[in-house]
Amino acid sequence: MSEQRESDQGSRLKAEPSTVVNLADRVVLVTGGNGGIGLGLAEGCAAVGADIVIWGTNETKLAAAETRLKAMGAKVLASRVDVSDEEAVIAGMDEVMATMGRIDAAFANAGVSGSAPFLDQTTELWRRTLAVNLDGAFYTLREAARKMVEGGGGSLVGVSSVSAIHGAPRSQPYAASKAALLAIMRGLAVELAPQGIRCNSIVPGWTETELTEPSRENEKFVANTTYRTPIRRWGLPEDYRALGAFLADPTLVYHTGDEIVMDGGYTRF
Repeated sequence: MSEQRESDQGSRLKAEPSTVVNLADRVVLVTGGNGGIGLGLAEGCAAVGADIVIWGTNETKLAAAETRLKAMGAKVLASRVDVSDEEAVIAGMDEVMATMGRIDAAFANAGVSGSAPFLDQTTELWRRTLAVNLDGAFYTLREAARKMVEGGGGSLVGVSSVSAIHGAPRSQPYAASKAALLAIMRGLAVELAPQGIRCNSIVPGWTETELTEPSRENEKFVANTTYRTPIRRWGLPEDYRALGAFLADPTLVYHTGDEIVMDGGYTRF
């Protein structure tokens, strides 16, 4: 009985989170990590010692993000990967393993807006939005999970949107892709738990990124959404830094299946 108690205590101690997140020797992948929320997540992980992989399609932004992350002391692999291309994702993940040797956390963050009046939305717009936001997330999460199973576990994070929760006019393709991503993450949390893989979602609200730049050009819209937000401002990419490090923390072994809303209280007002 005494031996059993000691064994149980040892298991509990292994699950205890550290007082300070430490991602030294960990490798974190962020798709769309060359700007906006993705870069904020990457910077948060780099700040606590992680080596960073960022994927994107804009090579100028990739180079700039790589410079910023290296200035923080991180080892960085910045690759041009179109996540809507399954073969590109598979090749990109092989490059991660060949260059970095492992993958401990993956943030499926890459996305496009897919915005237009519903009556004007084309099949091309619908399919392109889902190809990047949903198919791309699926490919990324699947390939990362395969490597994590081989490596003994890890953390998968899907970056959704409050558009998955409330009515999103003119953005039905985008909202559909983000709602579906939440469903994927819920299923993964249940299925992959025995393999030591935690699966959680981030649900961002209005945030100042390149993706939301067209919306920010409408002063009345910005004023209305800001007024509705209890914190009285839009989010900034740097607001996501601590959350990125938190979700990549390997000591949080009991945290899975969560959907963390980061919207300044927008959906509660």
